[in-house]
Amino acid sequence: MNAVLTATCDRGPLSYRAGEAMTFTLRATGAGPGARVKWRLGGDDGRCESGESGIGDGAATVVASVLRPGFVRLEADLLDPSGAAVAHFGGGAGADVADIAPDSTEPPDFDAFWRRRKAILATAGGRADIAEIPSGRPDIALLEVSIPCPGGRPATGLLSVPRSGAPFPALVRLRGYEASWSPIATQSPAPSELRPDAIVLYLSAHGFQFNREPAYYTALRAACGSNGYDFAFDPVQNSNPEESYFSGMAMRLMRGLEYLKGRPEWNGRDLTAFGGSLGGLQSIWAAALDHDVTECRPRIPWCCNMAGPGAGRVHGDWFVRWVPALGYYDPVNMARRIPGSCRLEIPQAGLGDYISPPSGIMAFFNSLRCPKRLTFIQGAMHFTLPEKPWQTQTLQSPDFC
Repeated sequence: MNAVLTATCDRGPLSYRAGEAMTFTLRATGAGPGARVKWRLGGDDGRCESGESGIGDGAATVVASVLRPGFVRLEADLLDPSGAAVAHFGGGAGADVADIAPDSTEPPDFDAFWRRRKAILATAGGRADIAEIPSGRPDIALLEVSIPCPGGRPATGLLSVPRSGAPFPALVRLRGYEASWSPIATQSPAPSELRPDAIVLYLSAHGFQFNREPAYYTALRAACGSNGYDFAFDPVQNSNPEESYFSGMAMRLMRGLEYLKGRPEWNGRDLTAFGGSLGGLQSIWAAALDHDVTECRPRIPWCCNMAGPGAGRVHGDWFVRWVPALGYYDPVNMARRIPGSCRLEIPQAGLGDYISPPSGIMAFFNSLRCPKRLTFIQGAMHFTLPEKPWQTQTLQSPDFC
């Protein structure tokens, strides 16, 4: 039996007030007699604490608090009698979460900047190159699309189109940071993934060709980095909002949406943007920059409240270092531009996810003015979900349905 370490709060993990005690109950199974749990707490108020308790195949409690609107992070390792870590837990809880605000001010010319970017996009000439490739299904056509786009590379994607029954809703599928270079993004989707009831654009963040040899993607990814940083992480590049890697990515996204809306199979009404992590970030951009988007589903959205680490918010070791020019791309500023005609749901956010920290997601969620819904999962980290049953808490606006 594999050892498992879980934890729950004494009540809803988002229901605490600043300064109020948060009681976590840690439970271990499969560890056997003599096991211990070693835990660490860190809060958005800058306080840290650590300790160790006996647990065996039983339970231990940890009490925490945070003195300002924000979150406490709980990390714990289950140690067997030899002292080896055999299971890990990452989670936490929040206090006065409705009062968590962005830790930066938006650029004063935010809207003017994006008007200029859209004006540049409007000058892009040329027609899309379209080639049909095998889909593995007789009822669905799969098209490789390349659309001329400012910013150095075209907007590229794979478009699945049912062969009969139009018009259809349209969806744009966006991938996470590492996933955007993996075979699930670079190769054709599995036939079982293709939808017979919608047109779906699997949009590349990077403007690459599809179904190429691995060396092609390795070389292109290396070219996307700068100054020794992987794509999007270079603070020098990010100091100019027109040169940031995010700039070209956003232009390709807007161009892809423009193309998708021009397809004759679209019903002209239903347009959904969705994806996880980096794909969640792009989904938010889509809803803010293109008001024809009617549904946005960003899962574990990345880069919310990018100024948070510098303002003392708890964070992990994988984040884009804040420079003020990143304010043009931060979801906390995009949030106010998402119209009431768009329904936004974050179906998964992790209380143990410090690649997409809970405080940043709450700062984004609180800035939204559209119908909105958000679900946090206790023990969920960026790449992992805990064993069920889950302790969850959902927040939603009255107009969300």
